Amino acid sequence: MSELHSFIVRAYQEAPAVRAQFDDAGVDPGTIVETGDLARVPVLRKGVLAERQKADRPFGGFLTVPPSDVQRIFASPGPIYDPQGKNPDYWRWGAALEAAGFAPGDIVQNTFSYHLTPAGMMFDSALRALGCTVVPAGVGNSEIQITVMRDLGVTGYIGVPSFLYTLLKKAEEIGCRGDLKLTRAWVAAEKLSEELRVRFREQYGAEVYQGYGTADLGCVGYECSERRGFHLAPGVIVEILDPETGSVLPDGEAGEVVVTVMEPLYPLVRFGTGDLGIMLTDSCPCGRPARRLAGIFGRTADGVKVRGLFLYPHQIEELERRIPEIRFCQAVVTTSDFRDVLTLKVQTHDGIHGETLKGKVAFEAKACFRLTSAVEIVAADFFGDDKKKVVDLRSWE
Repeated sequence: MSELHSFIVRAYQEAPAVRAQFDDAGVDPGTIVETGDLARVPVLRKGVLAERQKADRPFGGFLTVPPSDVQRIFASPGPIYDPQGKNPDYWRWGAALEAAGFAPGDIVQNTFSYHLTPAGMMFDSALRALGCTVVPAGVGNSEIQITVMRDLGVTGYIGVPSFLYTLLKKAEEIGCRGDLKLTRAWVAAEKLSEELRVRFREQYGAEVYQGYGTADLGCVGYECSERRGFHLAPGVIVEILDPETGSVLPDGEAGEVVVTVMEPLYPLVRFGTGDLGIMLTDSCPCGRPARRLAGIFGRTADGVKVRGLFLYPHQIEELERRIPEIRFCQAVVTTSDFRDVLTLKVQTHDGIHGETLKGKVAFEAKACFRLTSAVEIVAADFFGDDKKKVVDLRSWE
């Protein structure tokens, strides 16, 4: 009996939501033996996960133990509730960090948020499992973070690439770059351009690695020293699907990344990420198994990731509901100096304008999206036929 078969049968028996996923499609879990058999199982969409959690709080029937038996519970935007099991590296990021050279003796500044969302604790747990010392820095406060890096002799960084760039530039500005001992970094949640990676290495002396995962799934894939795509994490099955037909695509073709993580505590079977990826099968000189993701090249759906958080049209609609003066709002995502920039273009009723309204929009947007944004009040005829709530103008080249 295969590992996949055992996992599916157990998930069907212990998770009511998984049982419904199979029963509603008329699929016998006992017939799922190898990866190709998963094609008969419907893709689990994030919207469906959210709906199930609302109908059956807090985990929608996916958790196989009582909520009191998990270590922590996080609330991602939505809200979506994510459990953390009790094993030391529940989200499986340890292998990713080890491949990037993190090891006992490293002092690592973790700049992912520890507040409600799981990213901070994901990497904290993985670093501790490797024997590293963790500085739980969280986000923001760049000058304080530089001081901490210098004073503690921090050797490693975890976070988004744009914030690392901000920190290193700030260190140059205040004249303490030479005092830093940072030699390696691991980044995720934002696009890392090769131009910026080279700049980190040549200008700042830091080797930077990246990986791919989500709050729901944990680690999906990660780079080795060869940096030839993302090796799949242990216990992870990845399929690439045609976004239009839902059929499984051959290796080498671009499609939606659909993931099954064989985690018995919180089994998510064929979870649709909405991300575009390509599967590679050529061998990697590092010696790890060949199948790996070439990278993530954009989104298939309306949601886009901005500075590590997803932004969806329904969140823009919520902002419009909160502020009656808004007639229509469009979120535009661009980049500047390797950092995502979010601009809200706001059309108001009767041409209402003013700095007070702009400040109100920015304040409420932070509450709705957990993202800071610039606000522009635009003319009544600004949008024309372009009525998209979210526009992504970043290049994925």
